[in-house]
Amino acid sequence: MYDLYADVNAFPHPYWVNTSSNDIIKDMIARADREMKRQIETLLKGGTLDIQVHEEVTYGDMHGNGENLWNFLYFTGYLTKESEYFKESSVFLRVRIPNIEVKTIYQNTIMNWLKAMIQKEDFHDLYRAMEDGNAQRMTDILNGQLLRTISFYDSAENFYHGFLTGILSQSENYLVKSNRESGNRRSDIMVRSPSLRGRSFILEVKVSNEIDDLEMDAQKALDQIYDKKYMEELRAEGYKKIDCYGISFFRKDCEVRFGKVQNETP
Repeated sequence: MYDLYADVNAFPHPYWVNTSSNDIIKDMIARADREMKRQIETLLKGGTLDIQVHEEVTYGDMHGNGENLWNFLYFTGYLTKESEYFKESSVFLRVRIPNIEVKTIYQNTIMNWLKAMIQKEDFHDLYRAMEDGNAQRMTDILNGQLLRTISFYDSAENFYHGFLTGILSQSENYLVKSNRESGNRRSDIMVRSPSLRGRSFILEVKVSNEIDDLEMDAQKALDQIYDKKYMEELRAEGYKKIDCYGISFFRKDCEVRFGKVQNETP
């Protein structure tokens, strides 16, 4: 078969030499509709995308349609060819993300986009549900947010932890502490009022292997809070109103379980 690769790569790469490496990815993610988000997730899972080649595409054409954008990503090295074929006198490429370095650019850019998107949202309903012990309402709100995100699952624990921490950090009334790197005897996330008389919350996060494990894993996360006595740190600081949440995630779904900590008088 005619080798398109030599011809295509002889022409486009100078386009993006003087631009920061993730600008094109950032712009694409900010503009992505639901279908494009699905396509990005497919690529991040190691899948491929079929695109029709348009050698004449320029930067100005990039946002004319999705086909132009994928071409531009290919021409600038953010996608690479796995195979090629002809269809109705047109040349098509089956493309994928070329390597882990480029994949990391996609993932980091998605996390930055997610943080920026979250900062524009109003999460008062989520905090109200958390204060009320309304696990079902929390589940519904988080599921709604997940549907709007671009997710990646090869480092899912980091993704979901960042997702949840970013949302919780929007409150003006609470301090949020991520303990992900702290090791044993620390929950994933602690949320507390600046006042010791105020409310405090412990959240433990798990990532399920399949959708049917969500409820069980949320309960396991809640049980872990009690088994490992994660509440002792808050008690030692002087908090008396402590609530606990176990939260499990699988792709675009989550499940929340609620539990109270019985107050103990020293």
